[in-house]
Amino acid sequence: MLTFRRKVRVETERMTLRLPTHGDWNQWAALREESADFLIPWEPVWAGDHLTRRAFTNRVYWAARAEAQGTALPLLMIRREDQALLGAITLDNIRRGPSQSGTLGYWIGARFSRQGYMREAIQAVVHHAFTVLDLSRIEAACLPENAASRGVLEKCGFKYEGVAQSYLQIAGRWRNHVLYASLRLDRRGRTDVG
Repeated sequence: MLTFRRKVRVETERMTLRLPTHGDWNQWAALREESADFLIPWEPVWAGDHLTRRAFTNRVYWAARAEAQGTALPLLMIRREDQALLGAITLDNIRRGPSQSGTLGYWIGARFSRQGYMREAIQAVVHHAFTVLDLSRIEAACLPENAASRGVLEKCGFKYEGVAQSYLQIAGRWRNHVLYASLRLDRRGRTDVG
């Protein structure tokens, strides 16, 4: 028996966050290519076929499977006023059972940075994770020198938790990352009793 799932859409003030479709490839590849110098210092090395239609097709299939299986929520950030692709945000490595947690990753096109879009997307995905997916903890990591990423996480209520040594390969070498987390019932730093 075939079952059809309602496609996930998370609405923000200015954007619709949704799964990628095959029709997004042109905008996605163009935005990634024009933003390469802006993105590459913070990301794992791009595969030789990173911007190809075939690689994007694989990404679309992976996103649909991961969402259906409940292991990830890979969303494109689409500005409603003109349907422009701004970037992407993914809640990945979703763990159930006693953990009820996931890991947040994101990128934005260079020309759309510093306009509040990523803050809006992070807040919406975290809210969705806590209220719809019933997660308890959202983790995020970034390079220590990535002031923009650290700033947006802190503005969204994520708290610094420490440093992970050799956490990911970025630009071809193992790099330490600073770790942040947002908790559904976060009382860290609160002094009120009750």
